[in-house]
Amino acid sequence: MNEQTDVKCLSCGSTSDHVVLLSCVRDSNQEYVCVRCLPMLIHGPH
Repeated sequence: MNEQTDVKCLSCGSTSDHVVLLSCVRDSNQEYVCVRCLPMLIHGPH
């Protein structure tokens, strides 16, 4: 993962140094979401 040093969560901006990031594709672009923001993206804000 050396070429992915600027990988950040698309929602909160956290990096993989602080949280686990999951890869996803949106509009044909690879993006990342952290495990803390994933529930909000799935269920919406409460």
